[in-house]
Amino acid sequence: MAEKENTFLTANNIYEDVEGESGKVLDLEFSQRVNLVGIVKDRFEQSEEGRQVDERRWLKAYENYRGLYAKNVKFRESEKSRVFVKITKTKVLAAFGQLVDVIFGTGKFPIGINETKVPEGEYASAHLDTQNPMQGIEMSLSNEGVPDNIGNRVEDEPQETDNPYDIGYDGDGKTLKAGATFSKGVFTDSLENQAEDKGFLKEGYSADPKVLEVTPAKEAARRLEKLIHDQIEESNGSSEIRNALLESALLGTGIVKGPFNFNKKLSRWTTDEEGEREYNPLEVRVPRIEFVSCWDFYPDPSATDIDECEYVIHRHKMNRSQLRQLQNMPYFDKDAIRECIQMGSNYVEKDFEQKLKDNSRTEEEQGSSYEVLEYWGIMDAEYAREVGIDLPDSVDDLDEVQINAWVTGDKLLRAVINPFTPFRIPYHAFPYERNPYNFFGIGIAENMDDSQQIMNGHARMAIDNLALSGSIVFDIDESALVGGQSMEIYPGKVFRRQAGMAGQSIYGLKFPNTANENMMMFDKFRQLADEQTGLPSYSHGQTGVQSMTRTASGMSMLLGAASLNIKTVVKNLDDFLLKPLGEAYFQWNMQFFEGDLDVKGDLEVKATGTNSLMQKEVRSQRLTMFLQTAQSPAIAPFVKISKLISELAYSLDLDPDEILNDPEEAAMMAQIIGMQNNGQNAGEEAQPTGQQPPTMGAAGGTPQAPQELGATGTGGGNIGTGNVPQSGEDQFSGTVAPAPPVG
Repeated sequence: MAEKENTFLTANNIYEDVEGESGKVLDLEFSQRVNLVGIVKDRFEQSEEGRQVDERRWLKAYENYRGLYAKNVKFRESEKSRVFVKITKTKVLAAFGQLVDVIFGTGKFPIGINETKVPEGEYASAHLDTQNPMQGIEMSLSNEGVPDNIGNRVEDEPQETDNPYDIGYDGDGKTLKAGATFSKGVFTDSLENQAEDKGFLKEGYSADPKVLEVTPAKEAARRLEKLIHDQIEESNGSSEIRNALLESALLGTGIVKGPFNFNKKLSRWTTDEEGEREYNPLEVRVPRIEFVSCWDFYPDPSATDIDECEYVIHRHKMNRSQLRQLQNMPYFDKDAIRECIQMGSNYVEKDFEQKLKDNSRTEEEQGSSYEVLEYWGIMDAEYAREVGIDLPDSVDDLDEVQINAWVTGDKLLRAVINPFTPFRIPYHAFPYERNPYNFFGIGIAENMDDSQQIMNGHARMAIDNLALSGSIVFDIDESALVGGQSMEIYPGKVFRRQAGMAGQSIYGLKFPNTANENMMMFDKFRQLADEQTGLPSYSHGQTGVQSMTRTASGMSMLLGAASLNIKTVVKNLDDFLLKPLGEAYFQWNMQFFEGDLDVKGDLEVKATGTNSLMQKEVRSQRLTMFLQTAQSPAIAPFVKISKLISELAYSLDLDPDEILNDPEEAAMMAQIIGMQNNGQNAGEEAQPTGQQPPTMGAAGGTPQAPQELGATGTGGGNIGTGNVPQSGEDQFSGTVAPAPPVG
């Protein structure tokens, strides 16, 4: 057999001469093997170096927000004032307040789930077909108009699997299989498919108005939307998002992590056989999101948004207790954690951390923490296999896989395949004002940095000038005074002069006051700060009355124009936070939700932050106008009033299932109201007690009912109008002579 050609990839002794040690054979496989910990740390150093410019921007923004002068700012000896006018803080809090009002002001979190225009696997509209027999199926209509006893016939149990993350449909997380429903951890046939086979549910609306109609796709979307809102509220997601909003207004970028699996403990008390109450808490799996500070987030330096990142690293600062708690988390190496604790702390403060802290810390306090790096991103399959990650044989060593790794010091604490289906980096970074060429955005403090510095300068000049011009400077001729006198000035002070010296020996000098000019420049640059930030001072409570704010209409026009800038920011929230977060919650529920999730068809996640500013109010007004139009007898037969009222309630952030009756209940209520109205009419026709008897007619015949005079006492007539009765007419009160006889 011919000898194999000696190439770079096949020869193990290719580095023999380089080593300078004859006969030494290097193991090529070992030399190619790279430690996963080293790769993570190397990428962390690259990210840290790539964001140094951003750290300097953030430090300056933080100092302006706190009203602190940087250490490199030098003052002249003549400058006595060190005042810092914190206009930046006012603007940042005003922007933060507007963002919070947009997201939480309506009482409903601005993430919506809607059905697509042509839903797949679910009916957009359907009705009960009363012409076909039910074939012995009991009808038990739920709020959605679909028999409950059909969906409960699924007897499939969750499939046992070695991988705890295999539950769910391996797709894009948005579109399910046609007709699929998630029930008890597995996908089964669509409920509507079963109903259609039994012959009682047909697609489309019915021509008979008495037939019950349903919209399964819309109801499924609203059920999922209600579930996501409940999950965000129960996991304290609102507080985490508020923290991210504040940092986005201050530093330019807000970051939210999740949703992740979180075992929430519910308090529960039970009674044993002896009647004693015991505390048995119940743990349930819920999704949870967390706020991540920009200072702890290290993205891929070559990316401009989270979708372009090949990896991100989250830097944690943990004490011993927090590091020890990681042992209770799944897939963490307990032995490695124990070794790290025995080796001692390894946390080293960064430069920016020392500048952010107001108080100095001792070395003992600094040396009681650990630096833990959480890595999310791609990794070569070869390196993943080397650290024990089990990959299918179909994955080649040169392929890339998504992993999650935790590293501290030189120890690998955790290394697993990305558990989410589909794979995603579970971080959402949204800019206040986007910089298209950088990952991190631009905040309020950076936009008005120049104006803040100039306002501080003129404020200091004004105060120093007031201190100088408000006191008198004395010019004293000491040669004209008796020596040895005290130069202290106080009321009633007497200076002794030399005998024979003529002229004045003490002069008082007063310097001009330029504070007004300085404050005029201060006000000018405050107006420029309004322009730079897009937040006019009158929108957050500036005192004083201007020409345009004297009337309500003028103020409304100004506030409407000021809202244009915040709409751009809210659009960034929609695109980079709300919509990705809604999709992540959708995918989490499809993969990890433990209960019966009756979701069918393809659904679409929509961020409604921008809608909460104006569109929802406009929609409710239009629905109200259309409802008034539909009351016309000519139009009413063509309008589905129940659907119209349901949409009106939904546009007003009301739950239609809670406040509206279904068609059967509406018919019963209409009958009850009709009976009440008939009873009231019958009571009005009965003779009231104590009423005067009817008066008799002029001839003593049929009694006449008394005339109703009405509220004006005129019997419905008018006073002072009409013509005077003439002679011979009815109601004429004068005497008329009889006509002479004819002939």
